[in-house]
Amino acid sequence: MTYEEIMKNHVSSNNSKIVLIIMDGIGDIPHPDFKNKTPLEYAATPNLDLLTKSSMLGRISPILPGITPGSGPAHLAIFGYDPLEQQIGRGVLEALGLGIQLKSNDIAARSNFASIDKKGIITDRRAGRIADDKADALCELISSISEIDGIKIKIKPGKEHRFVTVFSSENKELGSLISDTDPQHDGFPIQKAIGKNESSQYLANAINIFTEKSLEILKNQYPANAILMRGLSSRPRILSMRDKYKLEAAAIAAYPMYRGIASLLGFSILPAGESIEELFEIYHKNSNKYDYFYIHIKGTDKAGEDGDFLGKARCIERVDKALPILLKELPDVLCITGDHSSPALMHSHSWHPVPVLIHSKYCGIDASQRFTELESITGGLGDFESKYLTGLLLANAGRLQKFGA
Repeated sequence: MTYEEIMKNHVSSNNSKIVLIIMDGIGDIPHPDFKNKTPLEYAATPNLDLLTKSSMLGRISPILPGITPGSGPAHLAIFGYDPLEQQIGRGVLEALGLGIQLKSNDIAARSNFASIDKKGIITDRRAGRIADDKADALCELISSISEIDGIKIKIKPGKEHRFVTVFSSENKELGSLISDTDPQHDGFPIQKAIGKNESSQYLANAINIFTEKSLEILKNQYPANAILMRGLSSRPRILSMRDKYKLEAAAIAAYPMYRGIASLLGFSILPAGESIEELFEIYHKNSNKYDYFYIHIKGTDKAGEDGDFLGKARCIERVDKALPILLKELPDVLCITGDHSSPALMHSHSWHPVPVLIHSKYCGIDASQRFTELESITGGLGDFESKYLTGLLLANAGRLQKFGA
């Protein structure tokens, strides 16, 4: 019997509450410019320290040792889905997060405004993280390209430099097996989209034309004078959290991608304020309506990707300062972790294990004093793959029946 079968046959319902706080990209490595500390070690976190002393720590690996995850598969694993079996494109997640209803022949792409120099080399994949209103205006400009070779094109802005591009056709099948135009690193030119089969190459040709036309429209819009695309995909079929784990789940997340993956898994999407305090207050206002809450905090990942060590530490401190709002009414199970690591030294996601904390009356405690990477190594939860975390949370909530006689 597989792990999936065991979970399916032994999960049950009760009145317990589970809260999962994802501090996106929280994992890190020692930074030589900051006394060889990580942001978690550097930050002042009195409330988190106190919680740690009555909890248990461990480490999770989002995919496999040495494999750096994207946000999509990392979150899938956190929610108890095997990211190697359930592969979902970033474009679909962004589109759903923006409330776009994708049809069966729609292909969505996660898109970025970017900066390129006169030689066509990317100097900033995020265009300096331009403001939302600037991005909205630029999306309006490139929306003038509404159709190419019978393929309709729809643009919808997201947060900062991000937007979603949706391609659709009523007359011809569109394939999604298409390479990214985003090279994922600065210092390279925009890549040509290449399809792996006929229907995918048909769309890839249109994407390349769309990219060229956008360059012409944006040529005087520096720093946002180019576009990049990745994660081209169509909507998959996947079990909801209700069907898989008998959980009525709710998501409190501001960014479209994270709202998108939650929507795909059947979460109710709650409004999310801009501050961490608002996120925790929204949980309290809705705590009696759902079994499972996912609260997403983006600032830690954003700072890590920007190489902003102090910014990451300050975001952690803001979470710590707001934590008493959530702790005034403790759920039956509280878990704090990240979907992946984003070391400030690396300016990117990484393969490093992520610290995880679980607090419940059944979890027990270990000798940990602070929620840090170093202390999580010796924590009582040990090291395990992220896809098993949901099972641990269900067990601590009394939602898993005994296996065998």
